[in-house]
This record gives sequence, C-alpha cells and structure tokens, in this order.
Amino acid sequence: MSVQPDDRPWVEPAPVRAGFVPTQTEPSVPLMNIANILTMLRIALVPLFVLALFADGGHDAGWRIAAAALFGIAAITDRFDGQLARKYGLVTDFGKLADPIADKALIGAAVIGLSLLGDLPWWITLVICGREIGVTLLRLAVVRRGVIPAGRGGKVKTLMQSLAIAVLLLPLSGGFATAGMILMYVAVVLTVVTGLDYVGQAARVWLAGGPGRARG
Repeated sequence: MSVQPDDRPWVEPAPVRAGFVPTQTEPSVPLMNIANILTMLRIALVPLFVLALFADGGHDAGWRIAAAALFGIAAITDRFDGQLARKYGLVTDFGKLADPIADKALIGAAVIGLSLLGDLPWWITLVICGREIGVTLLRLAVVRRGVIPAGRGGKVKTLMQSLAIAVLLLPLSGGFATAGMILMYVAVVLTVVTGLDYVGQAARVWLAGGPGRARG
C-alpha cells in the first residue's frame, strides 16, 4: 500500500507566548435582560408617582395611597435588579449607568414633592439632594484614578430613606406621622455620614491613584 503525499501547503504554527493560555470569548450580555428591564420600569414609574402625588391637590387620601404604592413598587425593583444582574451575569454598562440614575430620580422626586406639599422641611430635601449631587460630581472627578464601590452603609442609607418616604407619603397622622419623621431624621444622619465617608475615600483615591471603598 502506497502512501499518497499530502499536497496541501504546510503552514508553520504560530508560536505560543510563554504564560499565554487561550481563553474562550464570553458571550455578550443582551441589553434587554430582566435586570435592565426592572431598572427601566423604575425610571418609568417616577413620572407616574409624581402625578399620583400631586393629584387632586396633593392631599387626597386615595391618591396618596396610590403614590405610596407606586413608590414601594419602584423601591422593590431597586432591591432585585442589582441582585439579578450579579447572580446571573447580567451586568451591563447600561445597567451601571441607569441604576443609580433611577435611584436618584425616585428619591429626589419624592423628597422634592413632599417639600412642595409642605410635608417635609426643605432643609432635609436640600441635604439629601445636595449629597447625591456632590457624590456624583466626586465620582466624575476621580473616575480616571480609581473606582469607589458602593458599600453597606450606602445601602442602609437608601433603605432608611425609602422607609421614611413611604411612611410620609401615606395619609397618616399623630404617632404614625411622628414615626415617619423620626425615620427621616435617621436617614438624614446616614446621608451625611456616608457622604462624608465618600469624600474621604475619594480624596484617598485621588492622592493614591488607586481604588478605595466607600459606603455608597
């Protein structure tokens, strides 16, 4: 039996660099995934919440309950979209940008609305909104030197803000209304403390040129 020569051109294999291990390319994450859909739902609920809050003069019991329900649904989506994104590998650049925007839009609309209706002192609204604007500016200032991930303190702050706002949105009086303001005062303290912590972490990142850890 004769062996037929292989007439295909012989190609020398490319050299393998030392320490190089070929890896498979991970499939891209689709933009329209459940985590991003929940984030977009939260953004879409903000104008509906504002309409319900100011409907019929802003102090109708039924509309205030509806506003509180819309706020609660939006706040719950904030609880789950990040968890789903991390658990199932659905993290996208859109989600990283849209999620904090949705959070700030919801909280900002709520505290500004309550202040316009006379149900929340303006100084509290200014502290909360000023903190969020300041943190956003700090993120932009240090983004080229490092990233400061959100920590547990920021999550607790957001939780307390949401609980306080939900109670203040409901048509309550007496001790229940007082409880809502107490929760809001606690939220303000956490807002200031975590904001100052973020300033310190941002300063260290700026000076060291490396990532830090913040409380959100």
